[in-house]
Amino acid sequence: MNLLIDIGNTLVKCAVTDRGAVIAEERAERLTGDLLDRLLTGRPVERAIVCSTRGAVSEVLEAVRARVAFCLEFTQRTPVPIGNAYRSPETLGLDRLAAAVGAAALYPGRNVLIVDAGTALTVDLVTADGVFHGGCISPGLRMRLQALHDHTAALPLCEPSETGLAEADALGSVENTAPVRSAVDEAVGLLGGTTEEALVRGAMQSVAFEIEGYANRFREKFADLCIIFTGGDAHFFVKRIKNTIFANRNPVFCGLDRILEYNVREKYLG
Repeated sequence: MNLLIDIGNTLVKCAVTDRGAVIAEERAERLTGDLLDRLLTGRPVERAIVCSTRGAVSEVLEAVRARVAFCLEFTQRTPVPIGNAYRSPETLGLDRLAAAVGAAALYPGRNVLIVDAGTALTVDLVTADGVFHGGCISPGLRMRLQALHDHTAALPLCEPSETGLAEADALGSVENTAPVRSAVDEAVGLLGGTTEEALVRGAMQSVAFEIEGYANRFREKFADLCIIFTGGDAHFFVKRIKNTIFANRNPVFCGLDRILEYNVREKYLG
């Protein structure tokens, strides 16, 4: 069994895997000894890997190493089982690299576009030959809503809504059996009728249009493109973007598990 720890911008995500399958998972704002003990009690975990986008993790490593025989700190210098064409690997977010390793493992021999709708919105490409080519980073959904509130005098702080894309979903995607509507009626479905609606729809649809733009452009280049969604806000958008897959297996966890196994093999068999 393996212990995987992904310290992200907002949450710490932990999982225990058994032969690659997640059998236990915890999420929290910070890692504590109690959380580790809940995960490890009754589970013979022998190895662990720690990945962080928050910087130094010495206390986390100390806590894990007190409980697990072998703990790997995942850094930019850690060997990984895919090629990396990123021109500044020392600045590459480790969660993005782990997700790329996971995508290559989940969809071998495929060109994969990874859309991570988390604190930031990232769109990354792994090609069928197992090479990570980089991607794009922009503000995530909640960051957009927070920025509109923080940098204006009167706009309220709003939360994403399950209906924030409802009307946009219907436009041009469902056969209309009702009387033909005018262009104005069609367009109004994209608009908010109150300031709160305008903020939510503006933020959510800007993310959706952004993802759709990347998806359409990359599909022109790769006929067999596989697009996978992950991240805390992915569920808002996965139905909106055609021919995409919601990653029911967390690609970061999958990638961390593969990286840990790869380095254990290199250490003991290399």
